[in-house]
Amino acid sequence: MTENSTLIDWFRASTSYINAHRGKVFVVLLSGEALEDDNLAKIIDDLSLLHSLGAKLVLVHGARPQISKALAATGKELRYHRNLRITETDCMATVRETVGDLSYWLDGLLSMGTANSPMHGAQLRLIRGNFVTAKPVGIHDGIDFHYTGKVRKIHAQAIQKQLDEGNLVLLSNLGYSLTGEVFNLSAEEIATEAAIALNAEKLLLLLPTAGVLDSDGQQLPSLNEQDAVANMERLQQFDDEQSSCIAQALSAALHAYRHGVHRTHLISFKDNGALLQELFTREGNGSLLSSDSFDLLRNAQVADVPGILNLIKPLEDNGTLVERSRERLENEIENFKLIELEGSIIACAALYPISEDAAELACIAIHPNYQKQKLGSRLLQSLESEARSNGVKSLFVLTTVTSHWFIEHGFVESSPEALPETRQKLYNFQRNSKVLCKPLG
Repeated sequence: MTENSTLIDWFRASTSYINAHRGKVFVVLLSGEALEDDNLAKIIDDLSLLHSLGAKLVLVHGARPQISKALAATGKELRYHRNLRITETDCMATVRETVGDLSYWLDGLLSMGTANSPMHGAQLRLIRGNFVTAKPVGIHDGIDFHYTGKVRKIHAQAIQKQLDEGNLVLLSNLGYSLTGEVFNLSAEEIATEAAIALNAEKLLLLLPTAGVLDSDGQQLPSLNEQDAVANMERLQQFDDEQSSCIAQALSAALHAYRHGVHRTHLISFKDNGALLQELFTREGNGSLLSSDSFDLLRNAQVADVPGILNLIKPLEDNGTLVERSRERLENEIENFKLIELEGSIIACAALYPISEDAAELACIAIHPNYQKQKLGSRLLQSLESEARSNGVKSLFVLTTVTSHWFIEHGFVESSPEALPETRQKLYNFQRNSKVLCKPLG
């Protein structure tokens, strides 16, 4: 019963996302590495479910490792420049054959519908065609790239017509020139340009890691433009295949971001269900580069009380924060500021006046998924500005576990006796909280 209740709760919570995604265009990059992974069958199931829920899908598949293996098997030397494969004339027959085999193979996977399988009854209609017009990369640094190409045009109107008829569109990494030639393109570029041309709601890039990881190996749930650039440049310094793959994905994400794509999600192709968790839960399971404002900082309202309670409850349970009742929060809500993302409260803090020239900072809480985004610093800066405008000369804070963070932000350790007299009377010696003070010049 407990498992069923959890499933029911999750399904109900996903309703808003189902409604939001219905009828929207999503461009999904299935890299050649993703096609080789054991989790591919689950990804296909999840894409089928996403289509069944009303999303309009354009799938772009790569073939980088498959082409490399096929060329190596024929004895061809693998040549690269500027991280692009040099596709010589005598390589193109192998490239076309390899990519064609992958496209037909994906046709088969997306057409399955055996009984007792997640795709039973889906009856997906998959459309392929010459939707990508290409042009040669040309000669750079004196090196001729031959049949390595770039996107010249995405035939968005033709693709959109297929999507409106309920079809999935499959694009490979091949493009076709006006002179009838076939070019080998970057799948990342095709996916990005398709998302831009279609004004897609989302670009989904599947990676070998759980989104973008920082230098300590920790997942970055959300990225702004500066974060994405910094991590791309850091990863470009490494020679390993995984770093190169993620750096290319970040480059594609940034290009999409700068050309109006609403959101780019970078998700693991190895984690079962990562795609669904990223799209249908608030916590997600990847990294998101978005044009949305991640620091929608505003004053709290009474309607925000349930969200604040959900945010602070884990900290109350472990003793970090003093427990606050719903009634108390409703009465004190005018003291709170919060940061909101997708209608969910991901950070909050409160400023309580103690006397004419002193105020207490309290109830700072950041959702665990966003604790590396410096949201606490933004809240503190906002509350300090508000305190100064109200004539406050000093801020106080009482804390049991985060004193170092406050010291880093200009607070100095003090004693309960330094608190204004009215606040001293409420000091809980059993909690033995540290008192920190910050003069406001």
